[in-house]
Amino acid sequence: MKKLVVENVTKIFGTNPQKGLKLVREGLDKETIFNQTGLSVGVNQASFSANEGELLVIMGLSGSGKSTLVRCINRLIEPTDGRILVDGVDITTLDAPEMRKLSQKKLGMVFQNFALLPHKTIYENVEFGLDLMGKPADEKRKVSEAMLAQVGLDGWGNSYPSQLSGGMQQRVGLARALALDPDILLMDEAFSALDPLIRRDMQDELIKLQKRMHKTIIFISHDLDEALKLGDRIVLMKDGIIVQTGTPEEILTEPANDYVRRFVEDVDATKVLTAENVMKKAEAVVYVAADGPRAALRKMRKNSISSIFALNADDNLLGIVHAADAAKAVESGDKKLEDIIKPARSVSAETPALELYPMMSESDWPLAVIDTNNEFIGVVVSGNLIAAVAEYGPDPSI
Repeated sequence: MKKLVVENVTKIFGTNPQKGLKLVREGLDKETIFNQTGLSVGVNQASFSANEGELLVIMGLSGSGKSTLVRCINRLIEPTDGRILVDGVDITTLDAPEMRKLSQKKLGMVFQNFALLPHKTIYENVEFGLDLMGKPADEKRKVSEAMLAQVGLDGWGNSYPSQLSGGMQQRVGLARALALDPDILLMDEAFSALDPLIRRDMQDELIKLQKRMHKTIIFISHDLDEALKLGDRIVLMKDGIIVQTGTPEEILTEPANDYVRRFVEDVDATKVLTAENVMKKAEAVVYVAADGPRAALRKMRKNSISSIFALNADDNLLGIVHAADAAKAVESGDKKLEDIIKPARSVSAETPALELYPMMSESDWPLAVIDTNNEFIGVVVSGNLIAAVAEYGPDPSI
């Protein structure tokens, strides 16, 4: 389901922007329009959509139009042309009271410079938006406590911003945005002002938070590594124009033009390969409710494999059965598969492929790939892993 749809949004700064809009529609570029009219094209006919629960990164270098675009989405900046639909409602048609009401329910914003009120406590900062909505004190405090716990600041509510580190202050800004329970969270260069180590920690925290809350997040960044780490998809901009939209792997391996190719040429593409990218479908599995040692051995023999993963009726991974153990059970007349199931090594679908190498080196057995519900979805074997990674660079030594 598409939560946000941006259609041909253009923003032109200066007097008589309609004159610039005409030139934009004629295909003139940003520099030519400025030289002819003195008008600055911030965003040029941008179109993209964000699905519900998706973390979409809009990225580009300074002056690419990414921050202007995100400010058009919540109308901190009024677009010159185009449509912006939130749950099917074109917000460019709303008057100020209607837009304010929609923003309170649908849109949250996290700024680069934290934007905390220094004279208010952390509780009061988180509750600021709830104050504007007229929420009662007990409800505000309950929400602020819950949101601070979500971002790892439980117990800091009575402190003041000056008593917190930069990373902690940014967590407060995030908690304040989440306190309104917005459907869409807009994050404009939210981690750019942080030290590198704190920035990485905040990226990790955002990933964990997203897994719990499943918000639609529009994240603005100029850092490609950050975009690759966070984004389900990436929107890459240059001179106000969207030059490519795609998954991190698509951006790296299928650049749309020379600009994108130059932009990503120094990035290690193997960093975006995950277990899901390099896994294969299992030749066979056994189910404890239906199969015994003899059935397990037969399936292994038929598929020329020496081990087989054991699942329950819900496809949850229970472990692995080895051929030698199954053969011994058959010889002894044991018909219970449970007696020969050994613990299986498993990884999540999102595990970076390069992290799989040391795991593969520790055992001759394959790795099971599971989803967030422990459901078995595939298997990683050395050959597939090496072949996939070899397409993007030198093979690490196993």
